[in-house]
Amino acid sequence: MPRVFIKTYGCQMNERDSEAVAAQLVARGYTLAPSEETADVILLNTCSVRDLAEQKALNKMKSMNGVANKNTTGRTPVFGFMGCMAQSRGQKLIDELPDVDLVLGTQKFHRAAEYLDEILNGGREKIVDIAEEKDSEATIREHLLNGAGGAKKSVSAFVSIMQGCNQYCTFCIVPYTRGEERSRAIADIVAECRELVSRGVKEITLLGQIVTSYGKRNIPARDGVSAFVQLLEAVHEIDGLERVRFTSPHPKGYGDDLIDAYARLPKLCESAHIPVQSGSDRILKLMHRGYTREKFLGIIKKLRAARPEIGISTDIIVGFPGETEEDFEQTMSLAREVEFDQAYIFKYSPRRDTPAADMPDQIPQRAREERNHVLLQTINEIAARKYDNFVGRQTEILVEGPSKKNPARMTGRTRCNKIVVFDGSERHRGQVMDVRITRAGSFTLYGDPAILE
Repeated sequence: MPRVFIKTYGCQMNERDSEAVAAQLVARGYTLAPSEETADVILLNTCSVRDLAEQKALNKMKSMNGVANKNTTGRTPVFGFMGCMAQSRGQKLIDELPDVDLVLGTQKFHRAAEYLDEILNGGREKIVDIAEEKDSEATIREHLLNGAGGAKKSVSAFVSIMQGCNQYCTFCIVPYTRGEERSRAIADIVAECRELVSRGVKEITLLGQIVTSYGKRNIPARDGVSAFVQLLEAVHEIDGLERVRFTSPHPKGYGDDLIDAYARLPKLCESAHIPVQSGSDRILKLMHRGYTREKFLGIIKKLRAARPEIGISTDIIVGFPGETEEDFEQTMSLAREVEFDQAYIFKYSPRRDTPAADMPDQIPQRAREERNHVLLQTINEIAARKYDNFVGRQTEILVEGPSKKNPARMTGRTRCNKIVVFDGSERHRGQVMDVRITRAGSFTLYGDPAILE
């Protein structure tokens, strides 16, 4: 049986795509290798949103080509790229790295087993497939759960509900690598979710590049309720499902129907990751974001009125072309006003073929790094105070499994998306339980094991 190793760089959507490819390969008779040294097939899945992810994947492939000419079976592995970088670079990857055998685009993940079989059996030497494919949005539905393919039993799962993006933010390459928005049918998504729940999943996160744009083209609003909220309602009705989340949305998608859904759907967790990107209206316009600072603050106010305990995180880009000190200070003041529970801060990275890459007034790297440091320090100080507020309180968690940093302890997640570590055992996996928070660390809470008795 061929052994496959898949390494993923980038976002949760990439992780989900890799999981689906792995599940397809396992169903085809492949096994999952623990490392590249023991693999017959090595696949790297990476995004193109930031240059760092691309460079990590390219350097990883170069290092493997240089030193891993033979694996432990004495056979040269099959090397492949898949995902957004594969989509954007295509044949160039093989031209630059001749040892690469497979380049698989974002609409071709479901072809991985077919193409690898051909390569391993000698039918084809090199394969590059980055063409569009009709209905590819409905093909990412396989999962590795309950020990299948060596995976540990999962209580949480990601479900891809759509592909593509129509936003065309000036800094982003995703619309060019994943194509236009294409949404799956509600019935198809609900059927997948039901199957996952029947296999022990307690929490489902709905995934989309802009998840709140789901169904805009092909599912009409019903009584003022958008297609995305209709989907939330349908998934919410699944017996045995404890929690529903979604990521990543766009501020433009937070209509009153979605905010109302937080108040009336108890399984919808009071957690929202809403990428703001900047606190300056001038920069937001240059980014082509389609909302203002005032509009964003209004959304936050409405969400906190609907669910006072809601946890709110965001993405912010510093050093966008033309960003002045005044623009940056507006982002700082927004962060202080909103008091995010967490923020992912990125130094602007020019991406080829995007409008922002050719904009005047590119910010020097040193200034980008300084702004990143200053904003990160502020975000961390705010978050530390918010996490400290949990100490002494009793809170509900869903136990996911052993802690990644300390496998001797267990970890769970609050409804507002805070990680909680506690002294427990494997018998607690999948349980929804209350723990008392005894202390707070850096973006981690620690629970009192006495509450488990």
